[in-house]
Amino acid sequence: MTEPTSPLQIRDYRLFWIARLVAIAATVSMVVLIGYQTYDIARADYGMGRRDAAFILGLLGVAQFIPLMLLTPVAGWAADKFDRRRVAATANGVDCCIAVLLAIMTWQDALDLPIIFCFAAAHGAARIFLGPAQSSIAPNIVPPALLPKAIALGSIAFTIGTVAGPAAGGFLFDVEPALPHALSAVMIATSAILISIIRPIRAKQSDEPVHPVRQMVDGAKFVWFDRFLLGCVSLDLFAVLLGGATAMLPVFARDILQVGTEGLGLMRGAPALGAGVVALIFSFRPLERNVGTKMLWGVAIFGAATIGFGLSRNFGLSLLFLAILGAGDMISVFIRNSLVQLNTPDEMRGRVSSISGLAISASNELGEMQSGLAAALLGATGAVVFGGAGAIFVTALWAWVFPELRWAKTFAPQYRKQEVKEPPS
Repeated sequence: MTEPTSPLQIRDYRLFWIARLVAIAATVSMVVLIGYQTYDIARADYGMGRRDAAFILGLLGVAQFIPLMLLTPVAGWAADKFDRRRVAATANGVDCCIAVLLAIMTWQDALDLPIIFCFAAAHGAARIFLGPAQSSIAPNIVPPALLPKAIALGSIAFTIGTVAGPAAGGFLFDVEPALPHALSAVMIATSAILISIIRPIRAKQSDEPVHPVRQMVDGAKFVWFDRFLLGCVSLDLFAVLLGGATAMLPVFARDILQVGTEGLGLMRGAPALGAGVVALIFSFRPLERNVGTKMLWGVAIFGAATIGFGLSRNFGLSLLFLAILGAGDMISVFIRNSLVQLNTPDEMRGRVSSISGLAISASNELGEMQSGLAAALLGATGAVVFGGAGAIFVTALWAWVFPELRWAKTFAPQYRKQEVKEPPS
């Protein structure tokens, strides 16, 4: 049998790709509209000013992060212990229920801030189980040589979903506010079915029985004592935590650029469009050389574009900066995901992916909190500009603290040593 030259030639990967695309479009649309509804309810129903309502958006991020923080060890262990398809499909089922309830309560005009916060927390819990299981599936269904291409194609699915989901959701919300949530429920259910059709996937198990708590601790120790993985994971955590502009998009859409939900959908999709262009290029011509340095430059571009977006008052220019922001982020994410997956043993992949997912979620959700607090003190513009500058600073600091990142020339398993004085030859 001829060896496949593209992940799309593999049946299970095609199912996985479509499931990922459908789920991303649905959940991102749902999350973006939850943010808009939160801000709008805070302003219209609770009579809050712009800064107070922006701070509520930050608290919404915290509501999503708390279950992520508490359940990360369990989610990683589950992805390594059970059939990863079942774990992912079950998490999708929880998100489907959230979307159904959102549609019903939006239609009945029964949403308030406490209810929205409960839905946000439930979504955070579902996502932390979905992430490790889903990200660990691709390395099990494609050969290692095709994994960088598979990650690039997965990023394209993420991009299409992130562009199309919020854009369609914003337009449908103007027609009938409950409609996009109902559509999200159908799409998430479809994703769960497609994931379930993939052949059974379970990580390699140790011959010796190990207590689940010990397995969870082993996963954390594996990342902590591996400077290369620790540098990769923590770079995203701190850079995006400071540089996240997306939390303030409802403020820019409603009050600064005054473009409403339709404009919000376009702004939310613009970073994904920029990311998609980069991912498409990488799917045909994957990076092969000096990957560590390029990862660092990607984060620096992300920070600079964040500053540009914060200062812009032209909608078209703002979309351009958001697209550049997404392109820089995709360079970093593509390289980091490839390095983490290829430098992690399969029996540890779920736990390491859960820790990586926690870092990503912390950067996003706690980044929303940071942005909300900064907006309360500096205004939305000041918060975004401050965050972009912080991302650039973190990139420079990490290049110095973790020289192993700069020394990574290819995606092959990296040179490791706790005390490193000179780069490997």
